[in-house]
Amino acid sequence: MARSQHIDSLNIVMAASEAVPYVKTGGLADVAGALPVELVKLGHTVTLIVPRYRSFQTDGRSLRELGSIRVRTAQGLVDATLEEDLIPVGVAGRSVRVVAVRYDPYFDRAGLYQGPDGDFSDNLARFAFFSRAIVETLAFLGSRRREPISILHLHDWQTALAAVYLKTTAHDRTSVGDVRVLLTLHNVGYQGIFPGSQFFETGLPSDLFTPAGLEFYGSVNLLKGGILFADKVSTVSPTYAKEIMSPDGGFGLEGVLAGRRDGVVGIINGIDVDCWDPETDSHLAANYSRTDLSGKAVCKKALQLELGLPNRDVPLIGVIGRLTSQKGFDLLAEIIPELMAVGVQIAILGTGDRILEDRFQSLKEQYAQQIGVSLKFDEGRAHRIEAGADMLVMPSRYEPCGLTQLYSLRYGTVPIVRKTGGLADTVIPYRPSTALAGHATGFQFEGVSADSLLATILLTLKVYADRGVWASIQQAGMGVDCSWECSANRYVEVYRKLSGER
Repeated sequence: MARSQHIDSLNIVMAASEAVPYVKTGGLADVAGALPVELVKLGHTVTLIVPRYRSFQTDGRSLRELGSIRVRTAQGLVDATLEEDLIPVGVAGRSVRVVAVRYDPYFDRAGLYQGPDGDFSDNLARFAFFSRAIVETLAFLGSRRREPISILHLHDWQTALAAVYLKTTAHDRTSVGDVRVLLTLHNVGYQGIFPGSQFFETGLPSDLFTPAGLEFYGSVNLLKGGILFADKVSTVSPTYAKEIMSPDGGFGLEGVLAGRRDGVVGIINGIDVDCWDPETDSHLAANYSRTDLSGKAVCKKALQLELGLPNRDVPLIGVIGRLTSQKGFDLLAEIIPELMAVGVQIAILGTGDRILEDRFQSLKEQYAQQIGVSLKFDEGRAHRIEAGADMLVMPSRYEPCGLTQLYSLRYGTVPIVRKTGGLADTVIPYRPSTALAGHATGFQFEGVSADSLLATILLTLKVYADRGVWASIQQAGMGVDCSWECSANRYVEVYRKLSGER
């Protein structure tokens, strides 16, 4: 279907503060790198705009100079260079064009957002500049290269001001005046909040620094500005779209979000199904498939050996992620003695709060025959835990989308998740009826408590003992379409609706 749509293809510009394969600190980079590729495969034209950081990785490719733009700042006009790269997408003659905005005074630093002493003090100026550069790049593409843009798709607070500029200071510029704006919120907990005294750095009129504008309890809130001025707002799961309109999930912006006439649309993220594929994954001791799971047992034995755990036929629980209370891993730490008593093994991979890191390390020393801990990021080991574990725990207090549970589904590693955000949307909970129908893909619990988590894990272990039922849950999960194609088609629906609202 997708490849026959070139006649009515869209010209989309996407902007993000990070994107793979160039630079990454979190899941935003995965989305910003993968979604453009899938959109191009669907027949659309996509340009991705990112800052040119010092740590920008080109994997041996050379970026070529595309041109230059003049960007207004609080200190006056400055010149920035646009550098171009092309990412082939596997469709003949098709590629994602990447435009890197180079302005070394702001981006030639060791970190993206932080230095050794914490957040950069000029982050408001840096990302106000980047947002203005996005608008100027749109004008460059639209006028000088005669490429009318259909949609500008912004991501998170670092680009949110671009929506404000387009509707205020740049609203009468013919080269960008018809562009429709979608803003995607990846985590409303991060809003780009700065002292009110820095509002001048935005270059916006003072009448926008009010409670009806970017003012937020005396501070400047960039995400709030984007929500108010974007034509449409999306977030990364349907349940999270509802949660952020409540006091518990909105972090103070619930009223602003609920005030949007058209509401907020939730679209689940996809994963790279070529990278995360148990049939071809080179990180694994053995490959396996939905129809032949025998290799998974080999992966389990190899993981036990790698972690220094005895090779026992006992349930092996995987834990991958940031070791923080937001991810609920304090709840897991609380119940580990009870889990040890029933004989399970646990494989933990991640970094996070020092207190939790120390606690898990202490537990590993106390239960050396049952717990393996790796307090670091290790991509290969993440793949091996996904393949070698029987089940994976994600007890997040909130989770906008989550990717780890999608990897688990793909690898036949049954997820145990709290019923929140994208975890609620992507895991069909076990009940005897859902298992009998072949629909159950995992286990969910609702309460934010160690007792709720323990009860659900114990239920999971009981079901695990019935290998026939367990295999049906594994196979149902492995049959879920976690690819970006489905998500990209949902975004195209939103783009087309926006384009029709001119």
